[in-house]
Amino acid sequence: MNDKKSNGKKQIPLRISDELYTDLERWADDEFRSVNGQIEYLLTQCVKYRKKGAKGLTEEDKKG
Repeated sequence: MNDKKSNGKKQIPLRISDELYTDLERWADDEFRSVNGQIEYLLTQCVKYRKKGAKGLTEEDKKG
């Protein structure tokens, strides 16, 4: 089975609570993103933070 899409992205199953999904949905709406886009954005920010540390994030990184 090939999970890799032609755009270089992988699909993964994700199980989250209804409450968390609702919170993510509201947050995504506020930032004009899909829920999937919001999750990807948040994960990207977390990985950047982990790699660089809080001081390594630029203002652009913090804004998204």
